[in-house]
Amino acid sequence: MREPTLREIDARTFRRMLNALLDVYIAAMNPPRSQLPGRQAIMQRHADHPRFRAFVVERRRTLGSTIVGFIYGFHGSSGQWWHDVVESELSARSGHEHAEHWLGDAYEVAELHVHPDYQGMGLGRRLLTTLCTDRPESTVVLSTLDRRPETPAHRLYRSVGFVDLLSSFEFPGGGPPYAVMGAPLPLVRVPLAGSSKP
Repeated sequence: MREPTLREIDARTFRRMLNALLDVYIAAMNPPRSQLPGRQAIMQRHADHPRFRAFVVERRRTLGSTIVGFIYGFHGSSGQWWHDVVESELSARSGHEHAEHWLGDAYEVAELHVHPDYQGMGLGRRLLTTLCTDRPESTVVLSTLDRRPETPAHRLYRSVGFVDLLSSFEFPGGGPPYAVMGAPLPLVRVPLAGSSKP
C-alpha cells in the first residue's frame, strides 16, 4: 500500500471536496445523520473566514485518490459563533484577561479527522503540526470531546502543548460535553517514534 500523502487545498477546492470530507467526518465521528446538512453548511461558511487554510491526506490509487484525513482552520475573531461562545464562558470562569490571552490572537482548528482505517499512523499529528507551522497568531485553540478515559485525540493535543481551557463544557443547542483546549504557538516539537532527533 502506498503511504498516504498530504497536500494543501484552497477554499474553492475545499468546497468542491466537501462531500468527500464529510465521508471522513462520518466514519470518524459517527454523528446522527440529521446533523449532516447543518455540518456541511457550517463548513461551507468557515471557508470564508480570514486566514482559512486546509490540508487533506490522500491515499493514492491507480485510478485517482481517496481522502483519508483532513484538517482546516482560520483566524478566530469576534462575531464568529464558536469564538464568541467560548470567550463568554472562559471570561465567566477565569476572567476577561485570561480569555483575551487565549482568544485575542488565536488560530482556530475547526475540524481534524482521520478515517478509522488510517488512525494510529501519525496522520493526525502530521496534519495538526503542518496546519500550525509558521502561523502569525500567538495561540491555537480547538474543542474536542471530553471523555474519560481520554480519547487519542485529547492525548495528541496534550503531547504538542495543548492545555485544557474549559472542561465538561456543553455548547448551546445540546450535545455531549467538550473540552476547549489551547496551546501557545509555535507548537511543541515532538520527535517521531524511533527517532532521537527533536
